Amino acid sequence: MMLAACAAAMCVTVPVLADTRPPSARPDHVLIVVMENKRYDAVIGHRFAPYVNELARRGANFTNAYGETHPSQPNYLALFSGSTQGVTDNRCGHAFRSVPNLGRQLVDAGLGFAGYSEDLPAPGWTGCADRDYVRRHNPWVNFDNVPAESNLPLRDFPTDYGRLPAVSFLIPGLCHDMHDCPKAEADAWLRHTLDGYATWAGTHNSVLILTFDEDNRTNGNHIPTVVVGEHVAPGDRHERIDHYSLLRTIEDWYGLPPLGHAADRAPIAMR
Repeated sequence: MMLAACAAAMCVTVPVLADTRPPSARPDHVLIVVMENKRYDAVIGHRFAPYVNELARRGANFTNAYGETHPSQPNYLALFSGSTQGVTDNRCGHAFRSVPNLGRQLVDAGLGFAGYSEDLPAPGWTGCADRDYVRRHNPWVNFDNVPAESNLPLRDFPTDYGRLPAVSFLIPGLCHDMHDCPKAEADAWLRHTLDGYATWAGTHNSVLILTFDEDNRTNGNHIPTVVVGEHVAPGDRHERIDHYSLLRTIEDWYGLPPLGHAADRAPIAMR
């Protein structure tokens, strides 16, 4: 398929409001892709991840990005809601009633939100697993105030990228997120799936954020994070960031109040 276009053992301290540069211009569209369980130096500079490294050269490569904790699920919740919501496991079935989150913020602001998951069997499906889909990597399904119609299979990702809502997530399945399959296989899938959007974003005031949930528990939760877009200055960026920093940046772009620990971070200036 071608898409053109803490309650945790390992917590990382990020300086509070360390970046005082002005925020970047508001993008028309933001697409966030979350990969799995790789330390920074297992991907960036690695010959079996040529496409991710191509994106790192085309955009901003954050050399000092970190996950919040282990295992996977609380990192997704942190990125989506500004909190791990007290979750310390990968168990299926967590449910949060009327808890603020990015999806609800965007819907309330009339901007729109969608989450696209590979191998999700049907729109709005809330089951635990199907083929390579796992619910623990899909944070919005746990919040009762995110519309069910925002929970979509990857096959519904539009080929006309201008039809995307302001903010979308794209969650690969367990093979293509580097969790179960070789890096080279997942990297080739990313090229096939994302490069059209990444190229389109570069001329349509839009942004691609590619990050990882956590490392492999061997390197202080140091993860790859790359941002590509028309108004993103290319090059290595060395400020320390985390999932809350990314959430704060997205909220700042769209004039939304920061949620939870995102309020403790400065928005990242991308220019």
